[in-house]
Amino acid sequence: MKKKLRVYLPFMENEFKRNLAYKGSFYLFMLCWLFTPFINYYLWMAIYGSSDGSMLGGLTKDEMVVYVFMSYVTTQMVFVSISDYIADHVTEGSVVMNLIKPINYRMSLISQALGTMLYRFFAPTIFVWVGVEIYKAKVLGMGITPLPNILCYIVSVIMSFLIFVLFDFCFGMVAFVTTYMYGMQLIKEALIGFLSGELIPISFFPVVMQRVFDFMPFSSMVYAPVMIYLGKYTGSALMFAMARQLVWVVFLYVLGSVLWNRVTRRLVVLGG
Repeated sequence: MKKKLRVYLPFMENEFKRNLAYKGSFYLFMLCWLFTPFINYYLWMAIYGSSDGSMLGGLTKDEMVVYVFMSYVTTQMVFVSISDYIADHVTEGSVVMNLIKPINYRMSLISQALGTMLYRFFAPTIFVWVGVEIYKAKVLGMGITPLPNILCYIVSVIMSFLIFVLFDFCFGMVAFVTTYMYGMQLIKEALIGFLSGELIPISFFPVVMQRVFDFMPFSSMVYAPVMIYLGKYTGSALMFAMARQLVWVVFLYVLGSVLWNRVTRRLVVLGG
């Protein structure tokens, strides 16, 4: 097992170093991505300010502040696309080289995604996370998040990451039947942003819609980890949420294996 893991470590290391290769790109990435949570923050503060109630969708105004920034933290670590790589490899024909190499193609992509995840964690996610904790304690008076919540959140984020990359691997199989993925990528990102709770907490939707979302993997990507962090999931609800994530990891892994075996049987190389 250790020998197999060592094979994929260079993929992770190279991806991490690649993201750090250009200083200008590094600082621009940090600056641009920091706009998103603050835009959402002011938007939600305006919504709460115009509301007569102190709680919306089961979240108080202070909890929504934490939700906005922690959903950003979670999104940065979880939403690492690998379908882009698959589309490029298929279009260029370089996917053939991955088929003849003595490595697992999916594992190499996941390792690359993990390198990007670690890069995003250190720049700028960790700073936003620390800032949220300081703001909670000093301004909101909510106190520091309990250690059990943080540990459960970390475990949940790891499973969320696996759910997303395994789902994205399945989505990437579309590249084997079409040569144009850009439009579909935009649709995917828009739908996931809506269904995962990144834009609007799922608790804001009608109960019937919430039940529908529970049967999809998307709510386990962002909404579940953030609600765990906020302490909204406790006891049996917490165990159920994490068990559901584990089920989706296993299901998407099996589904990805089935799809991979099918598409590689009918592979037609377009380039290379």
